[in-house]
Amino acid sequence: MKKLLFLLAALCLAFALTGCGGSEKQAPAAAKAQVKLGMLRLTSSAPLFIAMDKGFFAEQNIEIQPEWFDAAHPIAVATASSQVDVGATGITASLFNMAASGQQLAIVADKGREEKGFPSSALVAAANAYNSGFTSLESIKGKRIGITQKGSTFHYMLGRMLEQKGMSLDDVELVPLGKVSAVMAALESNQIDGAILNEPNITKMQTAGTAQTIVQVGDIIPYQTSALFFSPEFMKNEDANIRFLKAYNKACHYYYEAAIEKKDPKKLDEVVSIIAKYVKAPAGDIKLGLPYIDRDGKLMADDIKTQIDWYSSHGMMQGTLDPAKVANTTLLEKALAQ
Repeated sequence: MKKLLFLLAALCLAFALTGCGGSEKQAPAAAKAQVKLGMLRLTSSAPLFIAMDKGFFAEQNIEIQPEWFDAAHPIAVATASSQVDVGATGITASLFNMAASGQQLAIVADKGREEKGFPSSALVAAANAYNSGFTSLESIKGKRIGITQKGSTFHYMLGRMLEQKGMSLDDVELVPLGKVSAVMAALESNQIDGAILNEPNITKMQTAGTAQTIVQVGDIIPYQTSALFFSPEFMKNEDANIRFLKAYNKACHYYYEAAIEKKDPKKLDEVVSIIAKYVKAPAGDIKLGLPYIDRDGKLMADDIKTQIDWYSSHGMMQGTLDPAKVANTTLLEKALAQ
């Protein structure tokens, strides 16, 4: 009898270790996905930095290959042509034009927005211009204002803010300079009177005394500045898409709790340290310019239509584009459901 009981116990243990006789098979591990991620070294990419640094992508069996760029437009081009799988950058006229021409580019998640009370992008004045009275948006008339390029997020922000104050882009002299570093150099040398800049570059220039903030964009207009885009090829792999967004969503939560709610000083310092490492800026500068990012990474989907309408009305878009054709919120919803 004892031998029989011993044998039964041994069999039960064996069944337990093998999934109770194989009636429930363990789900196969997700295939490893290598994802080329195109981005800028900006504070608004914080959730991506967090997901890479803390292993959230690795948890989803995703290997990130970062590709660093100097401006938004090249990222949009690289994503539309599937040279990178995911683009993390500003929403520009060129991106809408590519979508309008039939390229299957999908805006899938928030990567930074202009929100009242939170620093992200701002109109700044060069030191000489500020000292000469360029201290408000209302005093911008006739000034030389630097942007990266026409149709960029900087161009859009400036135009929308001017219109909110009863002015237009005709009231300033636009100076397209190609990339953010060139805009900063022109400000520093007082070759332009002002510019639209984003963090951490605003804080960097203010700390150096070479520029002064006039107004935060978010205090004038709500705006979905930047987003995550999936390339046409990457869109074909829904399993990898959803796993990517699950990791991103986890990182958005982590950032929101640390930088927006600020309940845990140690967690805030950790997040600031992670951002500083990737952005290559002092942690003190990063901490002063933490932008608002949605807790779940959800888009301001209605704002996509506002942007398309604005670019169209200013002659920067060819053809027509249905916002629903470019903003894909379904994948994030599926990731959240899981």
